[in-house]
Amino acid sequence: MLKLTLGSVAGLFLILLAGPAAMALSGRIDLSARWSQASREVVGIAPPAAATQEAIVQVYGARTFNWRGAFAIHTWIAVKPEGADSYTVHEVIGWRAMRGGSALATAERAPDRQWYGQDPRILTDIRGAGAAALIPEIEAAVESYPWPDRYEAWPGPNSNTFIAHIGREVPGLRLDLPSTAVGKDYLGPWKIFARSPSGTGYQLSFRGYLGLTVGIEEGLKLTVLGLTLGIDPLDLTVDLPGVGRVGLSS
Repeated sequence: MLKLTLGSVAGLFLILLAGPAAMALSGRIDLSARWSQASREVVGIAPPAAATQEAIVQVYGARTFNWRGAFAIHTWIAVKPEGADSYTVHEVIGWRAMRGGSALATAERAPDRQWYGQDPRILTDIRGAGAAALIPEIEAAVESYPWPDRYEAWPGPNSNTFIAHIGREVPGLRLDLPSTAVGKDYLGPWKIFARSPSGTGYQLSFRGYLGLTVGIEEGLKLTVLGLTLGIDPLDLTVDLPGVGRVGLSS
């Protein structure tokens, strides 16, 4: 029985680490990049603010810097009210907290900049009246984030913890974060039960290390040591640690 248990644990670790290992070997993660030289270029996937009248809400994600990108993405949220000629971007940045400031950063800037050499992709895109209705709720959720002065890359609180918090507070976003959003399951040191980040289900989480999420948007997701395995029967996708979402609608 002991051998079977140890074998099962070893097998689980292999499953959890296979995805990050594959990403590290794929060449998609630049392991030699230097922070000071990494690109922050705009990639041009966001509608030009000045030329777009309607309100816009977008959530972005991009692989984190260097080897951490094999495991996780960095996420942020951008809002543009109707008629505004610029975007406001909200995100949590670790080095700000490490220097004694607030990790929570808000700036008017292009929302679709590379994250230190990694191209962003859009995770959520809402426009028009629906976006306009959500923006005040999003701004209130930003203000209510519980850990603006704390940052832990693993298991949280981090940038993905922040975006997951906004998702829980603003269920109209229906924010379905991928398995690579490490930190999304961190609920705090004592809280273990909450609405899921999409607002369409619920989750149990023990400090972000171990958890279970069930929701209409998320499907079924198991988190072990901050790494997530999941299946979404409605979207016909699976979520794999390090790899992210794979399937017909990914």
